[in-house]
Amino acid sequence: MASIRISQHGKAPRAAVHRASIEVWFDFASTYSYLATARVEDIARAGGVVVLWKPFLLGPIFQKQGWNDSPFNLYPAKGKYMWREMERSCARYGLPFRRPSVFPRSSVRAARVALVGVDEEWCGPFVHAVFQANFAEDRDITSADELAAVLDGLGQPGREVLARAESPEHRPRLREQTARAEALGIFGAPTFVVGDELFWGNDRLEEAIEWARLPELAPLAERA
Repeated sequence: MASIRISQHGKAPRAAVHRASIEVWFDFASTYSYLATARVEDIARAGGVVVLWKPFLLGPIFQKQGWNDSPFNLYPAKGKYMWREMERSCARYGLPFRRPSVFPRSSVRAARVALVGVDEEWCGPFVHAVFQANFAEDRDITSADELAAVLDGLGQPGREVLARAESPEHRPRLREQTARAEALGIFGAPTFVVGDELFWGNDRLEEAIEWARLPELAPLAERA
């Protein structure tokens, strides 16, 4: 059971009110987002927490931090550590892993499609399939053909969905989503948002779920 601090008055902290979901902000180019998105649904389901998928782009945020590439490319020691940690973590979680031949791959088209999936409630399976394509199968997720094949495999009309995702009416949504991420203070992926709280990184997933579960624990705390 998640832990909760009780105040000296025997009540749960005010921050524990009105949390029943977790926003999962991710970028398809992000290695650690692969780990987190593969794990979040099972952990959230066990805790009775709803997962809200939030695809966005890290690139524009990195550019405002002065980076024109992934920090794992800009800082070789950090990159070397990250790739080895990915091997260890995937082995630990039982996830397939193959280091992509191109890193990072542009996630713009896949993220636009994911936003269509959010509207139509098939985003989760698409998220898992694209991450697997990128980080387990080394497939080119920038390719419309590859994404259409992923969608077809999920029972969605691939070319039709891609056309909607890249239509003039839909294209601005990803830009707006990324602006929203920046407004929230998001600077990396994955980031989990629970109420007003941010939790950054795959290793903060369990803590974020614990925080999201506080509403169901608060009545018990108030009666203590």
